[in-house]
Amino acid sequence: MEKEFVALIHDYQNIIYKICRLYRDNKEDQEDLFQEIVYQLWKSYPDFRGESKVSSWMYRIALNTAIAVYRKSKIAVDYYEEFPEHLHLADEKNISQNEERLFQALRRLNDSEKAVISLYLEDFNYAEIAAITGLSESNIGVRLNRIKHKLKQILK
Repeated sequence: MEKEFVALIHDYQNIIYKICRLYRDNKEDQEDLFQEIVYQLWKSYPDFRGESKVSSWMYRIALNTAIAVYRKSKIAVDYYEEFPEHLHLADEKNISQNEERLFQALRRLNDSEKAVISLYLEDFNYAEIAAITGLSESNIGVRLNRIKHKLKQILK
């Protein structure tokens, strides 16, 4: 089970990294959140029945963790000295100015808006976004239009 989980994290680590960049401003906080999300995924992994896509399950856990950790005053987490060798956060040198500008704009959105737009940017359809966030499909469409308009204003 452990090898399967590590392979899963390796294959989908970009999902976790994007959530970390979206919800945290500095590298240290992003690394802390990355570790907390992996921990929460590990705790939830035995209960994952494969009824949804792996990416949907991971997004749900990652978004809930990012939002919940933000609200907790103190987090009790066991931290490891380092990530396994084959897991690594994306290299900051490979981040373009436009990508960083987009992440700065996205960070100005509220938690709900961040969740919806991040899923949309990952090509999830309205039904999948609704299932992950608990919102209705029609509400997703309305929110996405508002978020897009808000981002245009921020990026001007």
